Amino acid sequence: MSLSEWGILSAKNGQLDLGEGVLPYSLNTPLFTDYAHKLRTIWMPGGMAAQYQQDDILSFPVGTVISKTFYYPAGEGDLVFKKKDIQPVTSLAGLELSKNRLIETRLLVRREAGWEPLSYVWNDEETEAKLTRIGDIVKLTLSDDGALTPFNYAVPNMNQCAGCHAPNNTTRVISPIGPKARHLNGDYAYAEGAMNQLDKWIDLAYLDKAPIKRPRSAVWDNVDVPLEGRVRAYLDINCAHCHNPVGPADTSGLHLNPDNQSAPHLGICKNAVAAGSGTGGRKYDIHPGKPQDSIMLYRMETRDPGAMMPELGRSLTHHEGAKLLESWIAELDSSCG
Repeated sequence: MSLSEWGILSAKNGQLDLGEGVLPYSLNTPLFTDYAHKLRTIWMPGGMAAQYQQDDILSFPVGTVISKTFYYPAGEGDLVFKKKDIQPVTSLAGLELSKNRLIETRLLVRREAGWEPLSYVWNDEETEAKLTRIGDIVKLTLSDDGALTPFNYAVPNMNQCAGCHAPNNTTRVISPIGPKARHLNGDYAYAEGAMNQLDKWIDLAYLDKAPIKRPRSAVWDNVDVPLEGRVRAYLDINCAHCHNPVGPADTSGLHLNPDNQSAPHLGICKNAVAAGSGTGGRKYDIHPGKPQDSIMLYRMETRDPGAMMPELGRSLTHHEGAKLLESWIAELDSSCG
């Protein structure tokens, strides 16, 4: 089955457009994937709506299709550009293909038995995307103000999808990561004008209802927000699907879910449990006041496949994210005994 057959996205006349009833959305702080831009959409069957859940993924009806298209502002050949992510797509204004390179589109489809992940790789002509179950490697070169970095963009295989999308290590049930109230509680630039996303979903009958008081995660690069809130939001979306009390990294003792208030479980003065060479010779996950002595910063910065974190979804270092963590650790006032 080709991607176009879903009716979610269509590439024609030089644009990537949304299908009927398909709603774009964004997250206050998104997951980092090798500086790729991401077009997120959701579609639900007519007459059906998601149910609000305060601290978990919204409860979506059977038939829901969530999509995420990964793309880059592009030059000639394999050249792509590092640029600040934006919201370029509304129901009336599609993504201009002559200026962007489509890499892949991932779907999460809500079946009776649960969520099914599907990955589609776009052809060179940007006219269609084909289903792949074995993943793919796309060789690209990132231009950052003229500095060129070759890298391999990895499209995950079906087994790797569970590496992130099975946040409970016991049940191993596949689930979305992003569409939680705290990540959606922010404005989106719709064709009709900017509006809070949860309110928009309610207006369109995509969400049954929501309380007036809702959690809101910080925007990680908004310097007007306190540093700790930005760091916790970044660690939440990038790390907490594994690093939580029941997640795939539960034995690490590192819990990066936003409701964790335990300093040791946050990594402060905590010895690594099973990191091996992944410590980079450092003793503590987070050494207050000493970011360069902290394992967490080392694993965010390194490109060594045996040590880098996250283990999946990146081959490049997110320098801005690492700088955010470094600044926070540097400000921590404590000492490790």
